[in-house]
Amino acid sequence: MLRVLVCVSGGGTNLQAIIDGVQNGSIANTQIVRVISNNPGAYALERAKKHGIDAVCISPKDYETRAIFNDALMNGIREAAPDLIVLAGFLVVVPEAIIKEYTNRIINIHPSLIPSYCGTGYYGLKVHEGVLARGNKVTGATVHFVDEGTDTGPIIFQKAVDVEEGDTPEILQRRVMEQAEWIIMPKAIDAIARGLVSVVDGHVHIAK
Repeated sequence: MLRVLVCVSGGGTNLQAIIDGVQNGSIANTQIVRVISNNPGAYALERAKKHGIDAVCISPKDYETRAIFNDALMNGIREAAPDLIVLAGFLVVVPEAIIKEYTNRIINIHPSLIPSYCGTGYYGLKVHEGVLARGNKVTGATVHFVDEGTDTGPIIFQKAVDVEEGDTPEILQRRVMEQAEWIIMPKAIDAIARGLVSVVDGHVHIAK
């Protein structure tokens, strides 16, 4: 059984897609053991509680220094003993110590086709604003392993989404979620749970 911990800052729509996948069997052999949010008002915490999932808030605002917060976040993760950490809209820079301890066991969803519109400053609506400002015809989402860089880890899955005439950042954001994020994030977790995913020389290999 793959023990999954989900970190999230907002509404938790990707969290819901994972919960649904576990419940309907499209994500095999997986248990969500904890949800951590840095935001006490995150609806994701309510989603978790409704499904009987342990949900905790670990906010940097509650700690005197970033270092103390980082330690608290590490402890909150270790307590749940996860096999896989999923960043599902987690607007916190993950401390290097956590990345090292969970090498190739942390995955992130990013709302663009990396390497486009990623890295420092590209998150949430800012990604979709960038896509529309440039006049892209295609965008999408990427699931990747997390390394010490920003959106630089090995790519697991990508899915393209068409940009349509009249799109606003909000409309495009919703389409990317529905047509890409909510599909490839559960797919990635399922592949990992089935033991199909390996990282060799910085590239992801998925067994057939």
